[in-house]
Amino acid sequence: MVTSDQRRRQLAREKYERQQQRREEARRRTRRLTLVITSAVAVVAVIGGATYLATSGDDEKDNKTDAAASQSPSAEASPSASPTEEAKPEPAMKIDKKARYTMSLKTSQGDIAFTMDASKTPHTTNSFKSLADKKFFDGTKCHRLTTDGIFVLQCGDPKGDGTGGPGYTIPDENLTALGKAGADGSVTYPAGTVAMANTGQAHTGGSQFFLVYKDSKLPPSYTPFGTMDAKSLKAVEAIGKAGVEGGGADGAPKKAVNISKLTVDKV
Repeated sequence: MVTSDQRRRQLAREKYERQQQRREEARRRTRRLTLVITSAVAVVAVIGGATYLATSGDDEKDNKTDAAASQSPSAEASPSASPTEEAKPEPAMKIDKKARYTMSLKTSQGDIAFTMDASKTPHTTNSFKSLADKKFFDGTKCHRLTTDGIFVLQCGDPKGDGTGGPGYTIPDENLTALGKAGADGSVTYPAGTVAMANTGQAHTGGSQFFLVYKDSKLPPSYTPFGTMDAKSLKAVEAIGKAGVEGGGADGAPKKAVNISKLTVDKV
């Protein structure tokens, strides 16, 4: 028998998946419109209005459809390139695919570190190594915390609003590591897990990732690529315990998490 809590979580996940699909469709429409704008400047105003109406209509439809469901505390979509950017190729493979690597974050809430097994997630590990060497993450912040349904702290967005990325995407990896999905379509991401955020579509990971500080159920579509050590998990748990800025269960963490430096080193 499905409990009310299980049903609430299921509704939240379904809402999240619909939102991501609509956002991806909106981005695709915007890309097409941008090409039209480039070749026919005279119709910019008309196209801009159409884009606004299309996006607004999606949001209104979603709000009406899911009025009875709780807000979805989930791994927010992270488009890797803006609608007007041409996607770049992912970095050339330069890591040792048989090695383990440590990612270390120096933050305003303490140091956070976790290990990555390149044999299981070579593309993910190589991408983070490449970005870290370029100081891509230095001076960024962890922009999102969820404290109900799922329990994650999300980081890696250079814009700090959930829409930024490196300008390229990487393939999903290691998706079977957490077991087979249950009847509700989810698997448990254990506390301490570090996984990739994405747009809700396959193979759309960029630079955004989330740190799980309490066992959380999600669809097995987010690449799990790292495991925090005990000290790091406690630091993230403290951030989660402090809650979301302004109350609620989904938003910027009350304890601001600013990343001063992020490094990736071979173990």
